[in-house]
Amino acid sequence: MGHLMILATCSLNQWALDFEGNLKRILESIRVAKQRGATLRVGPELEITGYGCFDHFLEGDTYLHSWEMLGKILQFEEAKDMLLDIGMPVSHKNVKYNCRVIVHNRKILLIRPKMFLANDGNYREMRYFTAWSPAQHVEDYYLPRIIRNITGQAVVPIGDAVVSTIDTCVGVESCEELFTPNSPHISMGLDGVEIITNSSGSHHELRKLYKRIDLIKEATLKSGGVYLYSNQQGCDGDRLYYDGCALIAVNGRIIAQGSQFSLKDVEVITATIDIEDVRTHRGMSSRGMQAVNTDSYQRIEVPISLSSEKINRKPHFSPTKPIQEHYHTTEQEIAFGPACWLWDYLRRSKTSGYFLPLSGGIDSCATAIIVYSMCRLVVVAASNGDNQVIMDARRITGEKEDSDYVPTDPNELANRIFHTCYMGTINSSKETRERAKKLANAIGCYHIDMDMDNVVSSVVTLFSLVTNKTPRFRLDGGTNAENLALQNVQARLRMVLSYLFAQLLPWVRNKSGSLLVLGSANVDECLRGYLTKYDCSSADINPIGAISKSDLRKFIDYAKNEFGIPILDEFLKAIPTAELEPITHEYAQADEVDMGMTYDELSIFGKLRKIERCGPFSMFSKLIHEWGTELRPTEVASKVKRFFYYYSINRHKMTTLTPSYHAEAYSPDDHRFDLRPFLYNTAWSWQFKKIDALSNDIEE
Repeated sequence: MGHLMILATCSLNQWALDFEGNLKRILESIRVAKQRGATLRVGPELEITGYGCFDHFLEGDTYLHSWEMLGKILQFEEAKDMLLDIGMPVSHKNVKYNCRVIVHNRKILLIRPKMFLANDGNYREMRYFTAWSPAQHVEDYYLPRIIRNITGQAVVPIGDAVVSTIDTCVGVESCEELFTPNSPHISMGLDGVEIITNSSGSHHELRKLYKRIDLIKEATLKSGGVYLYSNQQGCDGDRLYYDGCALIAVNGRIIAQGSQFSLKDVEVITATIDIEDVRTHRGMSSRGMQAVNTDSYQRIEVPISLSSEKINRKPHFSPTKPIQEHYHTTEQEIAFGPACWLWDYLRRSKTSGYFLPLSGGIDSCATAIIVYSMCRLVVVAASNGDNQVIMDARRITGEKEDSDYVPTDPNELANRIFHTCYMGTINSSKETRERAKKLANAIGCYHIDMDMDNVVSSVVTLFSLVTNKTPRFRLDGGTNAENLALQNVQARLRMVLSYLFAQLLPWVRNKSGSLLVLGSANVDECLRGYLTKYDCSSADINPIGAISKSDLRKFIDYAKNEFGIPILDEFLKAIPTAELEPITHEYAQADEVDMGMTYDELSIFGKLRKIERCGPFSMFSKLIHEWGTELRPTEVASKVKRFFYYYSINRHKMTTLTPSYHAEAYSPDDHRFDLRPFLYNTAWSWQFKKIDALSNDIEE
C-alpha cells in the first residue's frame, strides 16, 4: 500500500493593496482545501499584498500590513493541521525580499525568499526586491512583536531550505525560478525533495500557456516529483491579466488543471497523489550518481504527516489519474482574457459601464464583441450561482443589493452597461454607419447615431477667424499639412465628445454614475503610430491595444459563428479605413495605403523589433532571406527603412497610449513594457547607409 495524500493549490483574484479583500480570499481557499481533505495548500505569489503593488513595495506600511494579515491567517481555525505556503514581502536586515512563508498550526516553519527575480518585459522585481543569495544559505529571522505574540516564536529560519515531514519533503520555487536554466527544483529533487510548490504571478499572453505547462511537465518528468503550481487570477490593478490555470503534475503528467479564464475570485484544485510513485520514478541509477554529489539542503523538520491513515485504509481510494491538459485557441483567448480583465476593471473602478465610439470598422467592432463576451461570461457565472458576480452586477447596473435581479441574458445586460456611439461626419460612409447600427442591435447595447459636422466646422471656422487662413483637404488642393490637420481635428473632437457622453449618458437614462471610455487601436497601428495623438484612441482602457489586426480578424470570424452574429461577416469583408478624408468616385481612404505597409508586414516588423531584438540592419539581414524570393533586396530595404522612419517619428505617441490589456509579446506600450526613447534621429543615417550598401551589393 502506498502513501496517499491530498494536496491543494489555487488561483486567487487578488488586488494590489486590498489587504482585507485579499485576506478574505486566502482564508476561503484554505477553507475549501481543508474541506476537501487537503493537508498542504499553496497560494499565489505575493498573495497577501497582491502582485502589482510596484513602488508600494518600497513602503514600510506594505510590510507592516502583510504581517498583520499573516497573523490573522495563523489564527484561522480551519487552517489547523494544514501545511500552508503563503506569499508576502518580507524585510530582513533592512533588505526587502519576495518571500514564501511556510506555516503549520500557528507556527512559522520557514521564510523562503525568491532567488531569481523577474526583471524584464512587464516585470521590474529588482526595483523592489533583492534576490536571496547564496543558494542553500539559511539565517535567523527575528519576528515582529505582533507575530511573536501569536506563535510564541522569537526567531525562525529564513533562506533556501526545505521542509521535512515524517513522510516526505517539500521544497519551494517562485514563478521565475521555473523559467531559469538551472531551476531550484533540479537540486532539490536530487537532494530528495519530493513535492515542489511554485507560487506565481504569471500574466496571460496569447499562445503562452503551453510554455508554462511544458516546463512543469519537463521538470517532473526528468527529476521526478510532485509539482503544485499556483497563480494569480484576474486584473491586479494594471495592464496585466493573470490567467490562473493552477496545475498539479506528477512525474511528467498533469493530473489536475484549473480554469485559465474565470470570473471566480477563488478557485481551488486538489488531487490525491501516492508519494511512492515519485520514489519509483526516481529509481534510475544515473540519477543516483548525480544525487550523491549534490549539496544538501538544510531540512526544517516538522513532526507531521501529509499522508493520511484514514485515506490509506480505504481500499477503493486511489491516486488522481493523469489528464490531457487543455488549451484554448487564440480566438478563444481573445474572447475570454480581455473580457475577464474588463469585468474586473469595471467592478473595481465603481463605474456604471463602458462607452465605445463605434466606427463601423473591425477594431471598434472587436472591442464591442469583447465587451459582449464579458456579458456572456457574467451571465454564465450568475447562472452557476456565483454570488460575487451577482452582487457586482447588481451594483454596476444600479440595482439595490437586496433586489432579486440576476443577469440572465447578455443582450439585456449589455443594454444596461454598454453604450456605443457612431460619430459620423461628411467623410463617413453609409456602409460604416449601417454596420455600426446593425452590430449594436445584434449585441443589445445602448446605441447613439449622430453627425458631428457642426462641431468640426465650428472649430475650423474659429481657426479661420483667428488666422485668416482656411485649410483644405488634399483632394481640394490643400497641402499635406492642411490635409493632416483636418483629419486630426475630427479624430480629436471624437475623444472630447466621447468623454462628454460617457459622463452624462447615465444621467440621460435616469441612472447614477459614469462610464469608462474604451479605446480601440490595435497593436500594429500603435507600432506604426497610425493614430492621432489624443484622438478617440485616447481612452480609459483599451482591450485590444496589444492584439494584432490578423488575430482580431480571426477572433471576429470565430465570434461570428460562436456568438451567432452574422453581421460580423460584413466587418471582415470591409476594407480598413479611417474615413477622415472626403470620399469621391476616384478616391476612398484606406489604412494600408496610408501607412505604406500592410498589417501583416507590421506584425512581422513588430516581432523582429521587440522579440528578436532587431535594429534596422539586423532586421533587413533577416528579411532579405525571408522575402528574397518575392522582393528585390532594394525593395526589402525600402520597406524596412520606411517602417523605422515612421516608427521613430511616432514613438512619442506611445508615451500617452491608453493603458491596454497586454496580450502580445511585441507590444510597443511605452509604460513599463517597451522602454525605448521617444525622440529619435529619424534619419537613422548610419543604419540606413549599411542597409543600402548591403542591398546594392546583393543586387549587383
